[in-house]
Amino acid sequence: MSGFTPFPPDRASHYRDSGYWAGRPLDEILQTAATQWPDRPAIIDDSARFTYAELDRRADSAAAGLSALGIGPGHSVLVQLPNNCQFAVALFGLLRAGALPVLCLPGHRDAELAHFLDLSGAVGIIAGCDSAYDYRAMAERLAQRPNQLRHIIIDGDAGPHIAWSRLCEGTGSTPQLQPDTSGPALLLVSGGTTGAPKLIPRTHDDYVYNATASAALCRLTSDDVYLVALPAGHNFPLACPGLLGAMSVGATVVFGRDPSPEAAFATIARHRVTATALVPALARLWAHACDWEEQLPATLRLLQVGGAKLAADDAEHIRSVLTPRLQQVFGMAEGLLCYTRIGDPPEIVDHTQGKPLADDDELRIVDDAGAPVPDGEPGELLVRGPYTINGYFRAEAENQRSFTPDGFYRSGDKVRRFANGYLEVTGRVKDVILRGGETVAALDLESHLLAHPRIAAVAAIGLPDPYLGEKICAAIVFRGSPVALPEINEHLDARGVAVHCRPDMIAPMPALPTTAVGKVDKRSLAAQLSG
Repeated sequence: MSGFTPFPPDRASHYRDSGYWAGRPLDEILQTAATQWPDRPAIIDDSARFTYAELDRRADSAAAGLSALGIGPGHSVLVQLPNNCQFAVALFGLLRAGALPVLCLPGHRDAELAHFLDLSGAVGIIAGCDSAYDYRAMAERLAQRPNQLRHIIIDGDAGPHIAWSRLCEGTGSTPQLQPDTSGPALLLVSGGTTGAPKLIPRTHDDYVYNATASAALCRLTSDDVYLVALPAGHNFPLACPGLLGAMSVGATVVFGRDPSPEAAFATIARHRVTATALVPALARLWAHACDWEEQLPATLRLLQVGGAKLAADDAEHIRSVLTPRLQQVFGMAEGLLCYTRIGDPPEIVDHTQGKPLADDDELRIVDDAGAPVPDGEPGELLVRGPYTINGYFRAEAENQRSFTPDGFYRSGDKVRRFANGYLEVTGRVKDVILRGGETVAALDLESHLLAHPRIAAVAAIGLPDPYLGEKICAAIVFRGSPVALPEINEHLDARGVAVHCRPDMIAPMPALPTTAVGKVDKRSLAAQLSG
C-alpha cells in the first residue's frame, strides 16, 4: 500500500518464527469467539446487546452492505462513532469488506477530519448522531472540499445520506477475503506531537498480538466484563487489552457513554464489570468520588491507568479505595506497551509505569547526543519490536524525524530504566500537552491561534491541574486590548479544531520570554504562570 512502511524482512521473519505473529486477520478474533462462545453476550450498550453469534452475523451484513456500495480492498473509511455497539459492528464490517478503518475520535472536528481524509484518501465516513454536536453537518462540509469522499453513512437520522441501519441489512454475499496479515488492518490517529495528527498503520499481525498478549498478561477470561470507559477509537480501550483483547477470550464488553463516577459506578454495578481502563484524571476523580457516591464499583478487579504518568500518592489512594489490583500502563498508539504485572508489590505499582509486554521489545534510552545512558539515568526512549510501527502513514518528512535509520521509533518520552527492567516516565522531549489523556501538539494549536487577527505571538503550555493532569494555557501577546477566552475558542471552533485542543485559560503577556538563542522559553513561562 502506498505510504505504508512494512517491517523489514529479517525482523518480520524473526517475529513469525518466535510466535509473535500467527498470520491471523484481525477480524478472526470475532469469528473465533462466535464459534467458541456463540451464545455468550459479546457487546452491550444502553440500548442494545448482542451475543457473539449475533455480532458475527451483523458484521457479515455490514460487510455485504459496504461491498454493495463499492467499498472494499484499497479503500479507506473514516469511523467517528460514539461508544456503542455500532462501533464494533462498523469495525468488523469494514475489516470483512477489506476496507481500511480510520478510527477518529468523537472530539475531532473539521480540521482534523479534513486532514485524515487528505492523508488516507478515504471514500466514506461513518458517523453518529449527537444532540450536542451535528456530525452529519460536519460530514456534509467535508464532502464539499476537494477529496475522494463519496459516501456519508450516518448512524441515526441520515437525512439525504445513507442510513447505517439500512446498510447493515445487507443481504448480499459477504466478501471472502484473505488479507495480507503483514499489511495494515486499520489506521489509528496520533495525538499530534510536532504538528497535525498523524495516521498510525497497525497491521493484522502486530495488532492481533497487541490485543491477545495484553489479554493474557491481564489474565482476562470469558468470565470477565470489560467496560469501555474511554473513547473506543483510542488504542488503550481498543486493544490494550480493551475491546479486542476481551473478545479474544470470550469476555463481555460494555460500552459506557459517560465516564463520570455517578454514571460509571452505576454501569459497573448493573453489569458486574470486572475490568476497565482510565486516564489518571478520571482515576483520581473516581477515587475521590468513593467518599460521596453511595454505589461503589465493588466488582472491579482490575483497573488500568495510563495515557499520562500517575503520581505515586494517587496510585496508593486508588489502590486503597477502588481496587487493590491497580495496573499502571505506559504505552503509545505507535506500539510499545509497558505494564506493571498483577502481583507486583505496591512499591513497583505505585512508583513505576511497568515493563515491556514482549521479550523482543528493544529499548534504547539515550542522551541528547544519542548515546546510551546507564540504568537509573533519564534519557529519551527509542523502541522497536514486534508491534511497534516502522513509519507513520504517508508522512515521509515526519518519518525522517521520528525513526532512526535502523528502525527505532523516537518516542519523545523521557524515562529511566531500573535494573529489573521497569520504567519510570520522567518527562517529555516533544512539545506536547497531556490534557485529560489526550495528547495536544503545542505547535499545531499555536498555528491556529496565530490566525486570529488580534494575536501577535503565542505559546501554548501545559500547567498542572488536579483533574485534567495538565490544562492548556495560551500565553498571548495581543495586538491592542486582550481578547476573552470565549472569543478565542469561537475562533478555534470556526477553524474546526478538536474540542480537547481548546485552551482552558489565557494569559495576556506584554512579550514572551526567550532563551539565549531567541526561542520562546516555555520552561520559565510555565514556572511564571504556575506560581
